Amino acid sequence: MRKSHLPEKVKLITGLIAEDKNLFDEAFFYLERKFSKIDFKSDLLDFKNTNYYNNEIGSNLKRMFISFRRFINQETLADIKLFANRLEKKLSRNNKRTINIDPGYLTLSKLVLATTKDFSHRIYIKKGIYEEVTLLFKKDTFTELEWTYPDYRTIKYIETFNHIRRIYQTQISQ
Repeated sequence: MRKSHLPEKVKLITGLIAEDKNLFDEAFFYLERKFSKIDFKSDLLDFKNTNYYNNEIGSNLKRMFISFRRFINQETLADIKLFANRLEKKLSRNNKRTINIDPGYLTLSKLVLATTKDFSHRIYIKKGIYEEVTLLFKKDTFTELEWTYPDYRTIKYIETFNHIRRIYQTQISQ
């Protein structure tokens, strides 16, 4: 029988969606204080694949991905998502979110996202938080799955996660 062992630490990533670009910097301040220095920021990307957030956050939405220098333990993802939810509330105005903050983590083989929504392909972690493998790394690039969100299937997002993976790969080999 094989002995169990703890998995390697993983690279924390966060996707943010907002209409007001200044909110990104405000969120970065709190996220860095909590998790460590940000070591990567993506370009500001148009977020147009869904109107899911339009009524609450706005209609001219932008997306940005960040990653953090310090690694995390995989089992902390639920607590990180709960912190992100509290931060969204802190940055809200008139009882409406102004920013969406979606944490996840990246390994050499996959991208995992946290969510509060259950579905057949999502695994319950704790405290009302689920996780899903959103992308797999195969043949030198991240690839989509049947349930991967449409925006996560785009070339720009895939290039972003491939870049973060290279950062992670360099960090773990040092």
